[in-house]
Amino acid sequence: MTHDSSASEAALNPAAGDDAALDDAATVAPDLDLTETEDDVARERALRVGLEEFELDEEDQALLDSEWADDEDEAEQILPVLAIIGRPNVGKSTLVNRILGRREAVVEDKPGVTRDRVSYPAEWAGRRFMLVDTGGWEVDVAGIESKVAEQAEVAISLADAVVFVVDAAVGATATDERVVELLRRSGKPVVLCANKVDGASGEADATYLWALGLGEPFPVSALHGRGTGDLLDAAIKALPSKSAHGTLRPAGPRRVALVGRPNVGKSSLLNKIAGSERVVVDEVAGTTRDPVDELIELRGIPYWFVDTAGIRRRVHQTKGADFYASLRTAAAIDKAEIGVVLVDASAPLTEQDIRVIQQVVDSGRALTIAYNKWDLMDEDRRPYLEREIEKELVQIQWAPRVNLSARTGWHSERLVPAIERSLASWDRRIPTGKLNSFLGELVAAHPHPLRGGKQSRILFATQASTRPPRFVIFATGFIEAGYRRFIERRLRETFGFEGTPIEISVRVREKRRR
Repeated sequence: MTHDSSASEAALNPAAGDDAALDDAATVAPDLDLTETEDDVARERALRVGLEEFELDEEDQALLDSEWADDEDEAEQILPVLAIIGRPNVGKSTLVNRILGRREAVVEDKPGVTRDRVSYPAEWAGRRFMLVDTGGWEVDVAGIESKVAEQAEVAISLADAVVFVVDAAVGATATDERVVELLRRSGKPVVLCANKVDGASGEADATYLWALGLGEPFPVSALHGRGTGDLLDAAIKALPSKSAHGTLRPAGPRRVALVGRPNVGKSSLLNKIAGSERVVVDEVAGTTRDPVDELIELRGIPYWFVDTAGIRRRVHQTKGADFYASLRTAAAIDKAEIGVVLVDASAPLTEQDIRVIQQVVDSGRALTIAYNKWDLMDEDRRPYLEREIEKELVQIQWAPRVNLSARTGWHSERLVPAIERSLASWDRRIPTGKLNSFLGELVAAHPHPLRGGKQSRILFATQASTRPPRFVIFATGFIEAGYRRFIERRLRETFGFEGTPIEISVRVREKRRR
């Protein structure tokens, strides 16, 4: 969405511009009327009839036939959490990729390799679960006992069941045995994976792992897929039917995660909003390690605010407790409904800031960006910040921006209206008839460009879900990425989708053969 000069000024001028920024944002779609007219309903009916001429699979038909359920029926399923733990270089990431059936975790023949994401939705034998790759152990030779204990305890506490990976060719090391003690004390179900077993001799090596006292070792070659089916069958049996750690949004107050890089002012903002010293604030970056939940009533409405640990560089560059703090912060974002990303307005926008914002977007949560430390902003800094926003956040212009100072409380009250707008957009549903009328007018005025001498035609569209809004378009051919972005931009302008990511997927369908 384009911004004129007044909007740019509004984003940066605390005296008058910030008022204008909030007022402009609030009037993107005033008094939205989402009521379907008779023409909308008639158009939808005609387009549905036209779709009958095209090849549709069972999933298409289910989507078209589905009726919208009540909000409580739309709640996400709570998935049990299966953690993969083990020493560096025993093949955890390779096993994760094998379970997922795709290359997600980066694998290299050395410990501590890049891994930006640590939590993945997975499925086996019809059972869905969250798979957590706890790679990134960086244990020093000195103090190895305490380091392993610290990291393993957190990994185990976050899981409903554990797959403990041991290199069968190397055998159980002192580090492995230390982790086994923690596993026994935790009482969590454990499945022992004897990895790097490529043949009969390897299976003989695996039998020695019975001595760990964790039950049957499952001989596996994560690299070649050997034995992973039996391992997963055992893991699925070990997972409880209801997760104790994959908790999603509870009924009641909306959940707001305060996220950002270390020392950006998250804890200070939480204290200012709460009106009391709820969490520890210190000049030293990284004071907060565990997400802190606080129930705070604002303008008569209760919210759960989660003050998270600062997200440092890429996950693979963090060590020890910081690695697991990043893991817990990612889990806090997943449990929240909206992420409020704090950025230090007085300092240059960093790659970390952009990555944190993208992490909230990728998680599908609503988003508000709070430019903190505005009281430390000088006149020379403002034009630079404006250019940084235009350049680095050009794809996220839809996120509400609030300029504030957590230290002084300046404009902190403006955060709540921005949060409310983002959540309202996140929950918004466009009736199918109205959506298709909108697309019909849009395509008539701006047709899809010709591609190979042919023009893709949009047949029908429907909103498949909310939180975030996800739209499915049926078309006769490929819809270019630029045109999908054009549709998204117009959706936001027309229906006021401010503060929420939007997902648009296209299903290309051919006419039935007669």
